[in-house]
Amino acid sequence: MLSINYSEKILGLQDVIIKKVESDEENLRIFVELKRRIVKCPRCGAETSTIHDYRTQKIKDISAFGKNVTIILRKRRYSCFCGKHFAEPNYFLPTYYRMTNRLVDDVINKLREERSYTSVAREMNLSVSTVIRIFDYIKYPVPKIMPEVIGIDEFKGNANGEKYLGILTDLKNGRVIDILPKRYMYYLTGYFKDKDRSATKYFISDMWRTYADISNVFFKNSTYVVDKYHWIRQVSWAFENVRKEEQKRFSRTHRIYFKHSRKLLLKRFETLTDEEKQQVNIMLFASANLSSAYFLKDEFLKILSYNDPEKSRIELKKWIDNALDCDIIHFVKCAKTLNTWLTGILNSFTCSYTNGFTEGCNNKIKVLKRNAYGYRNAERFRNRILHIFSNQIAKVA
Repeated sequence: MLSINYSEKILGLQDVIIKKVESDEENLRIFVELKRRIVKCPRCGAETSTIHDYRTQKIKDISAFGKNVTIILRKRRYSCFCGKHFAEPNYFLPTYYRMTNRLVDDVINKLREERSYTSVAREMNLSVSTVIRIFDYIKYPVPKIMPEVIGIDEFKGNANGEKYLGILTDLKNGRVIDILPKRYMYYLTGYFKDKDRSATKYFISDMWRTYADISNVFFKNSTYVVDKYHWIRQVSWAFENVRKEEQKRFSRTHRIYFKHSRKLLLKRFETLTDEEKQQVNIMLFASANLSSAYFLKDEFLKILSYNDPEKSRIELKKWIDNALDCDIIHFVKCAKTLNTWLTGILNSFTCSYTNGFTEGCNNKIKVLKRNAYGYRNAERFRNRILHIFSNQIAKVA
């Protein structure tokens, strides 16, 4: 009796009687019965202990000791005086399933990682269709209340033929709110019009006009912010374009040297060592355009280092005016872009939130999509992404 009790604890199933265990190199088969008890009839509710017959059922369980585990349940079927025949109830097997609750839970937990259904199925010794069927019971509802700080962005996806899908995040609490199948104005209008937006204070996005329009229409009481990363890189792109154009005029040796010194040129001058400053000065001496572009880039980076938001706002406006008056076409274009988005850019100096969390989520989604070789079902793709980032229990349909 002592060994049976320990076997039940190892198996993790109480109130079962282990009859025997068979094992080979890959499989472990455990033959069990439930303890006989008085049960209620599902039709009339009367209690009965009359056994009609026995049937054998194979149940898949989680792997143990490096082997696939199958529980062979000798299942009783009871009969009631009302004429109803029914199987005895058990706590470890979901209705209509041929696998244990903990195997289902294990599959669902493994799908919280950026893994494909195929890899999970292979590990759990299940078919891919079974893993997908289990996951399709997970449903994440559409949120009704918008958070205090909204981050919105897009990522590439091929679900339902759409090139881009949208992602909504709560930047204050670091969680994904929803995945949107489209990022177009007509869809976002229908999505946001029925939402409670009263608590939203900041609406943060990249430089995509549709997002700015949505903010102006549906989040009038919120502050629209252009994410710092997206407008700062406009200046880096402008300087890189100048460098690439200028180095084409040099000999092959100098061209390779300039290319390898790219990171050095992107740094602020005052942060360089004396040796690095000398190298930069030599490169700038070789090109007047590169020297002017470097000066503009360095002045811009100084603005970002100010601790006073109001001073940064004033200095940025001055920098844009200087860039518009320069003769470098790439910086003129950059200045025009910054001027177009100036309100959202200036708001970023007083907002402590960025879309960094959203960009990080996009990177994980890319890993998921690459491992699965893409998703065609938009609803399943949405639920899978929300499942990976969920901090709460999903609603099971």
